[in-house]
Order: sequence, then C-alpha cells, then structure tokens
Amino acid sequence: MAGARRRLGMIAVAVVIVVALAGFAGWWFLIRDDAPPEADIATAGETLDDAGGEASGGAGDDDGGVEGEWTVDTSLGSFDDFTGTYAGYRFEEEVAGVGAHTAVGRTPEVSGTMTVAGDQVTAAAIEVDLRTLESDNGTRDGALRSRGLESDRFPTATFSLTEPLALPAGVLEGEGVSADVTGDLTVHGVTREVTVALEVELSGTAAAVVGQAPVVLGDFDIVPPTGFSVLSIDEEGLFEFQIFFTRA
Repeated sequence: MAGARRRLGMIAVAVVIVVALAGFAGWWFLIRDDAPPEADIATAGETLDDAGGEASGGAGDDDGGVEGEWTVDTSLGSFDDFTGTYAGYRFEEEVAGVGAHTAVGRTPEVSGTMTVAGDQVTAAAIEVDLRTLESDNGTRDGALRSRGLESDRFPTATFSLTEPLALPAGVLEGEGVSADVTGDLTVHGVTREVTVALEVELSGTAAAVVGQAPVVLGDFDIVPPTGFSVLSIDEEGLFEFQIFFTRA
C-alpha cells in the first residue's frame, strides 16, 4: 500500500512538472514580453550608413539639393530585423496567467511621398496596409482582421501633413534632429488630427524619418479586441514608424 502511494505521489509530481513546463513553453513561444524596442534615429542612421552609395555623402549633395519629391523606399535595410521601413502599433495589454505584456505589430507595406520646397517640407502623404501587420502572436494578427482594427473592412491607414514643416537646424549637415509635425491620421475609417514627434536624418539622396504619435482607440471608434487570453488592452497606445525616403 505504501509503495502504491509513493507511485501515485511520483505520478502527481510528474504531472505538475509537465504542466509547468507546458505553461512555460507557451509563455516563451507565444506571449513572453520581448517587444522590439521603439525606433530611434541612431539605429535608422546605421541603415543609411549601410546603404552605401545611395545614402552616402552630405545631405542633398546632388545639384537639386534637398528640394523636390521624395518617395518611400522599402529597399533600404530589412524588415526581418526592423532596420528597414515599417509602420505599426504599440499597446499595453493584460494577458491571462501572464500579466502585463507589450503588443507590437508592424508591417513593411508602406508607401508615400514627401515634397521639399525651399526650406520647408510642404507636403507628405503616407499609406500603410494594415492587413499585413505582424506581431509576436499569429492569433492576435488574425483577430485584428475582423475585430479591433477590422483591417479586412478598413485595409489602410493614412497620414497626410496639414501644416508645412520648416527643415530643422542641422538636418542639412546630416545631423539627426527632432521635430513635431501636424497632420491627419486616418485609421478604421476615421480621421483625426494628430501631432507626430519625429526624428530625421538626411544622408546623400536618402532620408530616415522615425517617430510616433499617441492614439486613443475610442477616437477612431475601435473596440479593443479582448478575449479569453487577452483580458484588457489599454485605451491609449502608439502609432509608430520608421520610414526611409529617397529622391524621386
């Protein structure tokens, strides 16, 4: 009898260990909080340096200076390691059995242009394909197609500059500089004016622009897509991006 109890005890311990290991594996592979860092101009500048000839020399070192049309260039860097062009979201959420978790989704499917005239950026228009957003969880990505962002119904997000931006001091010398821009952000079929905090660096005929803007889900009629595993999602998060432009 004692031997049977010992065997039952050993089986129970083994079951507990297996369950614990399974839970740890689920956390490690699916929902551990290893969100990628926010974009910064120093990292983006490394992509400009690595780009070689297209992004070498001083800013605007061709005959046209920096004036003219600039186009989003997805060939610089790589999306796999987030050294290239991307846009996406960053929100804090509460996950069952885990606690606080940072949800980050990004896509390289970004297009657009900006216009420089004189010493100002006079126009900029960016479009993002939300259907291609990728995070650390495929279940989340699938859910956002029909819930929350509802990207199957509202496939694109856009940003359009509404006020000219004076070129910040130092940018023409190839320095990384900061600036705030005002524009219209359209997400989920709703347009709101936002202020975007930017960091910019020019190098030759290429430019890196990184930044973020606070986004309140309710302002865009977005209902947080909570469920069995995601207990809550913060109402306020970030629209963030890293975009490379080259002269058109």
